[in-house]
This record gives sequence, C-alpha cells and structure tokens, in this order.
Amino acid sequence: MPKQVDHQARRRQIADALLRIIDREGLEAVSLRHVAAEAGVSMGRIQHYFATKDQMMIFALVHVHERIYQRVDACLDPRSPRDLIRSAIIEMLPLDDERRTEARIALAFLARSAVEPAFAATLREGYPYHAVFFAEQIRRAQRAGQAPADLVPEREAVILFAITQGLVNPTLIGHHTQETVVDAVDHHLDRIFGGG
Repeated sequence: MPKQVDHQARRRQIADALLRIIDREGLEAVSLRHVAAEAGVSMGRIQHYFATKDQMMIFALVHVHERIYQRVDACLDPRSPRDLIRSAIIEMLPLDDERRTEARIALAFLARSAVEPAFAATLREGYPYHAVFFAEQIRRAQRAGQAPADLVPEREAVILFAITQGLVNPTLIGHHTQETVVDAVDHHLDRIFGGG
C-alpha cells in the first residue's frame, strides 16, 4: 500500500524552517537552498511544494497568521466580550518568546510588504479578521448592556487594532515592559466598557 503523505504538514514543516531562518538571520537570508538545509529536506522537495521563494514566503506568512488565530480562537469560551477582546489583544503582543519571535517575523514581512504588492495583499487579507472579531464583541457587549449603546463598533475595532499594533514594536525592542503594555490595554478597555 502506498505511503500516505500529508502535504499540508510538509508545507508547514518547510514554513517553520523558513520562519526560524527569518527569526535568526532576517528575511534577506532566506533562499530555497537555505530553507531546504534548515528543514532537513532536499531542494527538490522544496521545489515540489513551492515554485518560487516568494510563494514559499507568502505561505509562511499565512502560517504565522494561522498560529495566532488558533491561539485567539482557543480563548473563545463563554467569557465576557471585554475579556475576549483582552485575550485576543494579549495574544498579538510580544510578551513571551513565541510571540516575540512572531513579532520579529511579522515586522520583517511588514517591511517587505511596503515594496512588494503580493506581501501587502497577504497582510491586508488578515486585517479584517481582527476588525470583525473586535466589532462583534463590542456589539455583543452593547446587547448585554456591558458597553455604551452610542459606540460605533467598527470604529472602535479600528482603534483597538491600531492600539495593538502600536504597542508591538516598542514592546519588541524593550521600550515598554509587559506590565506597562498590559496596563495600557486594560486602561483602554476600561474606557470602552466602563471599567468592567
């Protein structure tokens, strides 16, 4: 019987190798050959799954987003909308080794996206996830009387995402402590939800 191959798992293995290279050496160090060596596979295996380096890098970027989304989704239990938003924001901030690694990788991709339309398009595709999630939680809070009825959920979602992104880089370089960042998040959420 032929051996079953999990092609998505193989792609993720390659993506993880690429991400380790970016984290250690930066985006400029990525090559098909370097990724093959890091993943412990042949160049032929890399080329079987990815025709170009950019295709491989875009897959890796989507892979990072999926890891973050999975962590956020794991927070989705029957807690209050405020708590769910807080958990989601905290998951996006570089407050531990895994999230610092992801933030460094995301920063490298963000810089590349300023000059590479395909990277910019991939990043733009991920942004609505956050906006929809934040806006829906604010609407839930309004229906439950836990947030002011005059808030515009879509506007607040944009502000929440901007605040989150604005905290990432200063935290990543050590300008803000974890306590300062968490306090800032809680302070802003108190402004939205009235201290709840």
